Parts: sequence; structure tokens; C-alpha cells
Amino acid sequence: MKRIVILTTGGTIAMSKSDAAGGAVPALTGTDFVDALPRDLAEIRTEPFSNLPSAQFTLDHIWNLSRRVAALVTDNAVDGIIVPHGTDTLEESAYLCDITIDSRKPIVFTGAMRTASEIGYDGFANLAAAVRVAASNDARGIGTVVVFNDEIHAARDVTKTHTTALDTFQSPEFGALGRVDYDGVVIARQPARREFISATRLESNVHLLKLVVGMSDGLLVYLAETVGARGIVLETLGGGRVPPAWLPTIERAIKNGCAVVVTSRVGAGRTTDRYGYTGAHRDLARIGCWFAGGLNGQKARIKLMAALGAGSGAEVWNA
Repeated sequence: MKRIVILTTGGTIAMSKSDAAGGAVPALTGTDFVDALPRDLAEIRTEPFSNLPSAQFTLDHIWNLSRRVAALVTDNAVDGIIVPHGTDTLEESAYLCDITIDSRKPIVFTGAMRTASEIGYDGFANLAAAVRVAASNDARGIGTVVVFNDEIHAARDVTKTHTTALDTFQSPEFGALGRVDYDGVVIARQPARREFISATRLESNVHLLKLVVGMSDGLLVYLAETVGARGIVLETLGGGRVPPAWLPTIERAIKNGCAVVVTSRVGAGRTTDRYGYTGAHRDLARIGCWFAGGLNGQKARIKLMAALGAGSGAEVWNA
């Protein structure tokens, strides 16, 4: 029987309604999780890391969480890790583990969209599915995954797409890796890309800006020149396009030592285009921007923090 560690962090999966608080608050523990699971899934032990809503997580929190997961996968007595996590920032924590932990052991993030006091609580079902994945030999070597609603998603691809729906976690570009069925785990495809960054810390002075029509470059100027940002991720228009007036500001920021990463605000698709007009992809490449490929803005920020935390630049980003 596989030996699985559930590293509890809090989130809706651990919440129940409190009349005194006027709403749901963290309440369930690792013991509650184990007591609810079938005994024949795996040999399970729990370890508390935190009991917080993920909206309250800090960079230190997710970095330390990733380091604890990294330590657990080196233990020969551990075959897989499950991290129940709040859904607000789950994709960022999962992706951080994916790019900074080099292990073939399954690392599975899960959670819930309903609290334990609501009808139709999905927490125990998601947790049981996550245990099945963590105990599956087919889940070895595919990187960190997110298991929700019986679907298995690559941490690199998945994003939260709805504020309340049970099937909120989707992979818009390539779809799920597989499913958890009654008779086992089915991995239908391998992740599109695996990457590893040997980071020793996260560079905190990295920011995310989303472009909209008619937006001035004032926030970019402020971040680059007043805040002294080490990195800025731009959620640009389409496949990587900005208003022409932004180009001199972006170029100045890069020349002053700020890494500028270009992603798209669209939500799916790579940062690339065929256009020749001013402000298009080729201009951003010419002035020294880095490109996020298919990463969304929040994950591109995590990757840039890790790349800068590894003490190097474009070589790490493009590896």
C-alpha cells in the first residue's frame, strides 16, 4: 500500500460555518480528513502546515510550503504528497512546486468550492480522488497536478475559471491530463512541457499589470522608476501587443535592469503573432522582453520570481 502524506494548509475544504463569525471559517483538521477517507486507498498520515484561507497567503507562505513539499518527497517512506489548499491562490502554489521541485513522486493539490457545512460539500470527494492519484504509478513523473471534480490537471495549464462552480479548475489551452474513475486513474496525455528552476528564494519585487484599451503607461513608470521593480509581467493585448506609446517606457525599464515578461490577457494561447505594426510582438522582442508562452499572468509572475531568485536571468527563463 502506498504511503501518502496530506499536508494541510486550510482553505474552503477545511471550513465550516460559524454563527459567531458570521460565515465559514477554518475548522477541519487533518484528522477529520483521514477519518472521512476509505481505509483501503493508501497508508495516510497528515501534517499541519497552516489553516488559512489562501487569500491570506504571502510569498513567504507559498515559498515555505514548496520547501516543505520538497523535503517530504526526499523521504523514502513517502510515495506521494497531497496539499489541500484554498482555491483563490491554489494555482500559484501548485505551479511554484511544479517548477522548483525535481521529483518523480506525485504532488497533488486539491481543495473544495463548498464548505463542510453546506449541502453537496465536495471536499471529501476531491480529497479521495487526490489520494487515488497520489497513489497511482501512472501519476509518477508528470509533475505537480491539481485534482478537482475527478479531473487531473497539470499545474502549468490549470486555472480557476469561475468564482463558485464545482468544475472551476480548467486547462483552457490543452484540457485535462486525465480523470479519476471508479476503477482507477486514467492519464490520457503527458504535460506539454516540464521545467525546473533551481531557485533558492523568490524575488518579491515583481509585479503584474493588465493592459486595457486607452491605459496609460503611468503605473509601469511608477513600478520601474519609483518602486525599482526587479521584474514586471505585462498581460498584453492579444498574442503580445502593446500601445506604441508604451514601447519607450518598456525599453527604458529593461535597460535599467528590470526584467519585463510579456503574456496575454486572453487566458489561452501563446504569446506570438504575425503582425508588423508598431507595438506588436516583434517590437517587444527587439527591445528585450521575455515571453511567457502559454502561461497566464499570475503564473508568469511566479516563474519570474523564481528565475530572479535563482540569481540569473534570460538563461533560466528560456531554459
